[in-house]
Amino acid sequence: MRTRKSTYLASAAIVAVAAMAMTGCSAPNSGGGQAPAATSASDVPDKPSKPVTLNILDVAGNQKLTGPMVDAFVKEHPDIISSVTWESAGAPDLVGTIKPQVDSGNLSVDMVLTGNDGLSAGISQNLWVPIVKDYSDRLSNMDNYIEPAAKMQELAGDFGVVVTYYPSGPLLQYNPDVVKDVPSTPDELMAWAKAHPGKFGYARPANSGPGRTFMMGLPYMLGDKDPSDPENGWDKTWAFLKEIGTTINNYPTGTGQVISNMADGSWALIPTTTGWDIEPRATGTEPASIEAAPFDDFTWVTDAHYAVIPKGQSADKISAILLLLQDILTPEQNAKAYDHGYFYPGPAVEGATLDKAPQESQDTIKKFGRDWYDDLIEKMPKATPLAPDKLVKAFDIWDREVGSGKFQEKK
Repeated sequence: MRTRKSTYLASAAIVAVAAMAMTGCSAPNSGGGQAPAATSASDVPDKPSKPVTLNILDVAGNQKLTGPMVDAFVKEHPDIISSVTWESAGAPDLVGTIKPQVDSGNLSVDMVLTGNDGLSAGISQNLWVPIVKDYSDRLSNMDNYIEPAAKMQELAGDFGVVVTYYPSGPLLQYNPDVVKDVPSTPDELMAWAKAHPGKFGYARPANSGPGRTFMMGLPYMLGDKDPSDPENGWDKTWAFLKEIGTTINNYPTGTGQVISNMADGSWALIPTTTGWDIEPRATGTEPASIEAAPFDDFTWVTDAHYAVIPKGQSADKISAILLLLQDILTPEQNAKAYDHGYFYPGPAVEGATLDKAPQESQDTIKKFGRDWYDDLIEKMPKATPLAPDKLVKAFDIWDREVGSGKFQEKK
């Protein structure tokens, strides 16, 4: 099974705690730290003085979405970027990788692709160039964000540029051979789980996009006092999660194990997102016969990936990155984010429609997508995720009061 990296809003505190865990995963120095750092926006030319190499660190599984966009730009503009190397890591490793490079002024990572988790952790450590503040006039295609992507951009402040977006969930995925009466409300989900103990489950939210989307979506469905405040406004949500937890034997520390549990029949019903519903079936890690359904009344909890630039970057490399990002945010390029449904839909800008995506993506979505997705994305309300400090609190409460003693490490 191919393991997907968590794409969405892991805890900034977890990143900080893990900051010292990884200091040696960077690629050999690609030259970013050896050229003088840009000291102001006026230092950055419209075009690099010579072609640059870029080393991109991906902590969000984003290469799958934007890699083809980057390849196309490099092919068309060898006078700007001569070559690109990629490396990947988990979001908890990001600060430990980048901070020593920024502190020493010797960058071997030129650009990072991250979720809000790494973005926020880097902001707290003063690691990122304020790219939007300093260079918004050179990123005019940001004006073409679809509305929910624009709201995700607001979460980034000045420090990150949204490159891909999806509405996420929460949805339900189920084995139709076992689940004959599909729940459509939280109360029905509770009743089903109690009637079939051990057959419903989800992964620890701090380690799983679908897990935390389910957790963050419940306050809207249950009518909690304040969906944005897990500490003081989630009384109904915490009570629900504790009660349904009595039917759950263990919580995997990764969504990959959840998919394995569905594939081998251990579980029959899980919370999911659009991407985690489509791609496992498209790649064969889950039976194509697995079905999905929405709740009758719910709010999408949205997600996005961001591009950030470590501080101390050279003027030529910033110039190249700005040109690359401007190109990524064109409809023709951004449509490649449809991929195999990994982040469905995926594009963040107006006009990046499926007909502009590669034929392979069109074929995959046609075969493994759901014909009700697009109408539901248009119809149901959308909310941005918890602010990073609130998400940290939610993870802490869940770990102590819901999942304690039931974590199952990845196999």
